[in-house]
Amino acid sequence: MSTALVTGASGGLGEQFAWLLAADHHDLVLVARSKEKLEILAQKLSEKYKVSATVLAHDLSREDSVRLLVSELEEKNIAIDILINNAGFGAYGKFHETTYDHEKQLIDVNIGALTELTKALLPSMVKSGSGRILNVASTAAFQPGPLMAVYYASKSYVMNLSIALSEELRGTGVTVTCLCPGPTKTGFEVSAGLQGSRLFKSALMDAGTVARIGYQAMLRGKPLVIAGFRNKLSAFGTRIVPRWLTARVAMAVQSPIA
Repeated sequence: MSTALVTGASGGLGEQFAWLLAADHHDLVLVARSKEKLEILAQKLSEKYKVSATVLAHDLSREDSVRLLVSELEEKNIAIDILINNAGFGAYGKFHETTYDHEKQLIDVNIGALTELTKALLPSMVKSGSGRILNVASTAAFQPGPLMAVYYASKSYVMNLSIALSEELRGTGVTVTCLCPGPTKTGFEVSAGLQGSRLFKSALMDAGTVARIGYQAMLRGKPLVIAGFRNKLSAFGTRIVPRWLTARVAMAVQSPIA
């Protein structure tokens, strides 16, 4: 039985990935800040699917969090076969008005922790000749995003890193997949302060549906998957529209409703 590690597993897409993995009889390592939420989820998964679910509570915005997480895995003799880098959050507001501390935490989680954890776990996958990595980016990766400038830039990093690694690893037995969801019902909009914007007043995709799309793409070893037909159209549109215009549209869509 293989073991999958899911970051940001306490809710939203992360929780949905955990259910999908458990249903396929993978043991789990669940990572997030909330130990209580993780323990409740771990118990439910173990009872329903008879899998092992290990809880490791870490705040991935902390500088030494990934190092401590990897040390715990080594102490418990847990080898990771599937890595789902789902943890991430947004920051909303004009760049000159938002706080650097909050955006530094965003960079540390969305970029730093994802990169460091992948760096730590990938060599053993390559050595064994098998493994799957799923990185959760966003349709934000395809364009500049006024009022969420740092978040959009961080997701562009995730997408491009993932596609590059996918090519590097071709023929090794290890695959890297990047999932790009659009607006999704996960609670992200509340934590990012986006609930008053036009972006989250339109039709949202269900977290379970988005997770299933990403999970199936990972199993097939696809380098990139965009969840939802409307989101695919939107991402394609950014390729043919001038970037200044996509930025202006994003500004209008993400502005608060008067």
